[in-house]
Amino acid sequence: MHVRQNGRGDFKTLTEAINSVPVGNKERVIIKLGHGEYKEKVTIDRNKPFITLYGNPNAMPVLTFDGMAVEYGTVDSATLIVLSDYFMAINIIVKVAYVINPRFIIVTKKIILLQCRMEKGKEQALSMRISGNKAAFYNCKLYGYQDTICDDTGNHFFKDCYIEGTFDFIFGSGRSLYLSTQLNVVRDGLRVITAHAGKSTEEKSGYSFVHCKVTGTGTGIYLVLLTRLDGIETPKQSVTSTTVFYGEYKCSGPGSRKEKRVKYHKTLTTYKLTLSSRSATSKDPAGSSSSSSFVTSHNQFRLV
Repeated sequence: MHVRQNGRGDFKTLTEAINSVPVGNKERVIIKLGHGEYKEKVTIDRNKPFITLYGNPNAMPVLTFDGMAVEYGTVDSATLIVLSDYFMAINIIVKVAYVINPRFIIVTKKIILLQCRMEKGKEQALSMRISGNKAAFYNCKLYGYQDTICDDTGNHFFKDCYIEGTFDFIFGSGRSLYLSTQLNVVRDGLRVITAHAGKSTEEKSGYSFVHCKVTGTGTGIYLVLLTRLDGIETPKQSVTSTTVFYGEYKCSGPGSRKEKRVKYHKTLTTYKLTLSSRSATSKDPAGSSSSSSFVTSHNQFRLV
């Protein structure tokens, strides 16, 4: 089905297109979005799996909304909320519709708080929350500040994407692989890219960044493999946790200098990416090829 704001498609809004998908859908539904900015807050419910959002790579559609955590709650403030399984997005831009300006930070032993001045009194908000299982994102751009993506639960695969934020901008309890993806840290000062919510080493969850590129001017901490770090350094400040795991393997770039690492940083001597029993070209239950079967397990890393 086609969504066109000029009325030349099947629907004028993405919300209308998603509402047309039958409950309990068992077939791959491809929604092609025409060029333009769609000012909508979109939720794809759990009972509507196998939905693909597809945009033109040369004229990528933009999904945007000015949701606020103070109004919706943090995880429900997202412009795009995906609760269903087997979701895919290709050539789509998702962003928050307002700007925040960081002022200062407060650092304690276990948490880091960022206090910001919001334009027009607005609070933090998400670009996207992904809570369904086996989701895949290709050539998508996600813009935010604090809490850009809630990589909530399930296995997720990001390839050739661009993700931008300031603080904890990838967080949640997901088990996700970020491949050939750029992570851009905006603004100076202490910046934390990931804030995984895992509660024990027994959980099969975590974020892996492989062949990615980290850009920006702030300081940050990450789990990275074979990744280029441009001008980003891990902080020397005391922000350690006895339970956090951050490791890297064969990274390069000016931000990869080991002498700048915090004490709890780990250099991996070997690594293993665990794939599900289905390969990247296998068929999902709806019959379409998907790389969403990629999952990672950093618990299998052997540390120095």
